[in-house]
Amino acid sequence: YYKWTQWIFQQLFKHYYCNDNNKARPIIELIAKFEKEGNQNVNASSNQKDTFTAADWSNMSNKEKSDILMNYRLAYRSIAYVNWCEALGTILANDEVKDGVSERGGFPVERKAMEQWSLRTTAYAERLLTGLDQVDWSEALKGIQRNWIGRSEGATAFFQLDGHDEQIEIFTTRPDTIFGATFMVLAPEHDLIDKITTPEQKAKINAYLEYVGSRSELQRQSDVKNITGEFTGAYAINPIKGDKIPIWIAEYVLKDYGSGAIMAVPSDDERDQAFARHFGLDIVSVVDKADYPNADVHDKSGIMINSGFINGMEVKEAIQAVIQKLEELGVGHRTINYKLRDANFSRQRYWGEPFPVVYDTEGVAHLVDEAQLPVELPPLDDFKPTKDGKAPLAKVEDWVYADGRRREVDTMPGFAGSSWYFLRYMDPDNDDEFVSQKAVNYWQDVDLYIGGTEHAVGHLLYSRTWHKFFYDLGLVPTEEPFKKLVNQGMIGGRSNFIYRANEKFAEQLLEKELKKISTTFEKDTIIGEGEEAFKVDFACDKIKLAIELKSLYDLERYKDKHKQTLNEAGYHLLPISIEEVFAHYHEFDFIINKIKKASNGEIVPLNRNVRDTALFVSKDMIEDRSAVTKLYVDVNIVYNDVLDLAKFEKSRTDFANPVYILNDNGDYVCSHAFEKMSKSKFNVVNPDDMVEEYGADCFRMYEMFLGPIEQGKPWNTEGINGVQGFLKKFWALFYHHQDAWMVTNEKATKDEMKVVHTCIKRVNEDIERFSFNTCVSEFMKCANELRKLNCHKKEALEPLVVLLAPFAPHLAEELWHELGNEQTVFDADFPSHDEQYLVENSITYPISVNGKKRALFDFPVDASKDDIEKTALELEAIQKYIEGKTIRKVIVVPKKMVNIVV
Repeated sequence: YYKWTQWIFQQLFKHYYCNDNNKARPIIELIAKFEKEGNQNVNASSNQKDTFTAADWSNMSNKEKSDILMNYRLAYRSIAYVNWCEALGTILANDEVKDGVSERGGFPVERKAMEQWSLRTTAYAERLLTGLDQVDWSEALKGIQRNWIGRSEGATAFFQLDGHDEQIEIFTTRPDTIFGATFMVLAPEHDLIDKITTPEQKAKINAYLEYVGSRSELQRQSDVKNITGEFTGAYAINPIKGDKIPIWIAEYVLKDYGSGAIMAVPSDDERDQAFARHFGLDIVSVVDKADYPNADVHDKSGIMINSGFINGMEVKEAIQAVIQKLEELGVGHRTINYKLRDANFSRQRYWGEPFPVVYDTEGVAHLVDEAQLPVELPPLDDFKPTKDGKAPLAKVEDWVYADGRRREVDTMPGFAGSSWYFLRYMDPDNDDEFVSQKAVNYWQDVDLYIGGTEHAVGHLLYSRTWHKFFYDLGLVPTEEPFKKLVNQGMIGGRSNFIYRANEKFAEQLLEKELKKISTTFEKDTIIGEGEEAFKVDFACDKIKLAIELKSLYDLERYKDKHKQTLNEAGYHLLPISIEEVFAHYHEFDFIINKIKKASNGEIVPLNRNVRDTALFVSKDMIEDRSAVTKLYVDVNIVYNDVLDLAKFEKSRTDFANPVYILNDNGDYVCSHAFEKMSKSKFNVVNPDDMVEEYGADCFRMYEMFLGPIEQGKPWNTEGINGVQGFLKKFWALFYHHQDAWMVTNEKATKDEMKVVHTCIKRVNEDIERFSFNTCVSEFMKCANELRKLNCHKKEALEPLVVLLAPFAPHLAEELWHELGNEQTVFDADFPSHDEQYLVENSITYPISVNGKKRALFDFPVDASKDDIEKTALELEAIQKYIEGKTIRKVIVVPKKMVNIVV
């Protein structure tokens, strides 16, 4: 499997996506075209910006050619911005980063440019969208994928940089609003920032880039209240209007979406408007919605104003007019854009498939010969990354530098193997092909996939992309891998959380301590001198820690020198050092060390993440949740929300010498929540423990019995007793409690067969609907009714054993053999109901007097209205309610009820 996963990567490396053919084509065809005519007429999915001729191509070095081909390959290597966690030594996915720290361990995460392998999944964006119309999936899941792919139609426009040769490329779905563009915003990672930033703005831009580096992409997208940005000092020229507009950088613009730049139209975009108001930038209205009272800024409706040649046009007409104008001027064109981004395919970990790639002395990537596959991981004792962030494999130099070439040391991610495993199941022992044509043409694809919606934008999307690539190469007969998909609800579990203090917690504690000390002094106290002096206004409850920390630490030095001056000025110096304040808080050494560094002139930004100290604060002690980072802890070492500290330290060696702030009882109290059961949340109930106590059949059936398959449901171990009770009752139909075999060969009665075939009919129908919980209910009902009938007859029980087999296979297999069968129960014909046993000969009518039910009576199915009325009036149970009273009328609803009105 390793081998064939690496082989698939090689095929991706050897192909590009041809937009003319709308499919993957061999890269050798592209090379032939380059040699003949350059790339002017190449219509391919790529990130190649510059055009070149055949002569240019022939004069390029091997490295230059390799770099250009990387811009076309479906598997390519490039510089990408990733979530880098230094403490864990690896790249993290967006969903693995919470509040700027790693979900595991709470370690700082920064956005970092690293050379990575990627897959050009964007090439398949349109086919991924249209393919959703071919599959039987829930509309909710399709909607998730459609939103993730995010198709939008609009225009690409080029804004010329004032004073530079370069242009800034932007994509917009609203080119009609170009006259309202009063500024531009670049992503902080944009390639042009260094070049266009003026000397006067350099320090501010660098400080802002450092801030953004500590923020995850998810934070940047979701944090709409926190408005941040910085002016580069540069200007761009509006390609239609011709005016100069300032260029800013801001975290709400992302490098990998579109071109990493936007024209900001604050009159018609909420984020742009908030940004403009915050920084005092111009806002020019360009769409009049007076005649569209229900329209908001997102609607493409209104009349254009303040917009030159498109004034008076409807928005939709204006969009087309501006696109046409951009194309006429050669400064833009019509474009379809997608939110979907290429998939990062590199991991700095030991586990994972090694890339079958080596590099020559020029840094050109070459594929390992297929005959040498699989490339296996070398033995390794230390799985941590190197100090400079390289993958653990970089430590094995004999392996890395084999045969005079350098191996790739990154490994593939988990989704490499999970994107095609279902195909390998069709032909698992094939040594010559990843799957044979004979096998794949027989099995075709997956008829039914049961999986959670959490895979919607990961595994399911990657699998569909890979399958379409295989289809392009003629390796599979279908374009979609999964015909029908059912989303099962998540099993909910009780999660526990611990809280790791960050520097804000230390600042707040410092503030409290200083306020205690200050009670003996007057209101206004000054610390420090000159520009670094600051006043502590205890009445207003404001203490700032930034560069002021330096002054605070230097207090002893300032005290004697400036005491008289300060007293004369009416201020009183606080006669205490930072070390004295924290004397009884040894866990805050990291703050003291930071202050010392600042006092020595080092630049020490106030990072909200604790890098050197694992300080955990009991839930009872937290007043401000933003001063702590919430982390999951194993629920199996928490008892009534109290954490077992010894077991915690043993289980989490990633926290060196943790320190705890406990509550008044000396306990560390965790918080809790009910959410989906997941290994990453440390709230999984160990199935082995459940099977050990209740048996595998009981555990299986209880999971099915929890509720409808599509709905999430909480795990409650107490509820498993009901299923355990049913299995015992079912067993008791065959065995006496002293293990005496009770099954007879007597012919089953009509009532017994009715119970059995009713169960068969309903279970078969419910299985087709994936309603397994109601199947279990039907089994329970059937067992109870057969017990009432004292049924122990083989004719009735044997089909029930087969019916139960998919639900309780072990119990069914044993009973099947006890009934005298030699083959496995799973070779038996699955039972179907016999309609003759379900035909009703009588119907039970409720009989009411003046609307109140007073009796029940069974009438023949073919009884006439007159017969039903006559019999109902004569019933002894009814006589006492109607005796001596006038019968006004008798209402008979056939096969339903009787109501006597007196």
